[in-house]
Amino acid sequence: MEYDYREAMKLENQICFPLYAAARNVTNLYTPLLRPLGLTYTQYIVFLVLWERDGITVGEIGDRLMLDNGTLSPLLKKMQQAGYIERRRSEDDERVVLITLTDSGRELQQQAKDIPLRAAGCVDFPPEKAKALYKLLYELLDSQKNK
Repeated sequence: MEYDYREAMKLENQICFPLYAAARNVTNLYTPLLRPLGLTYTQYIVFLVLWERDGITVGEIGDRLMLDNGTLSPLLKKMQQAGYIERRRSEDDERVVLITLTDSGRELQQQAKDIPLRAAGCVDFPPEKAKALYKLLYELLDSQKNK
């Protein structure tokens, strides 16, 4: 069978498009939930990492969120200016920057505690399908790490 580039180039045959559209739609669900806190979605996921484990390096945050330093550094700077985090150089290695939550950053978790439940309520998807999708998406991400 010969490769048909016209068929391959149809939008309906691209796995990237439904992934992109779904990710954008789900991310947009968070906007009205985060707006009262003055947070963007990306800031929110940084907080999720820090609320789970405070006092980690910029590199660790980037690894967890699959974000590069060019994206993360300005974001962290804004979070610091807002008084939510502190950035300091490691005493062991000056190249390493440690990120710690301030009291305000820790208190924000209480204000944000209902966001996961409220966001989940915006997605009409049975829990078993959501779990299967979650597993498949992480399999896809893991397969991309090895390339």
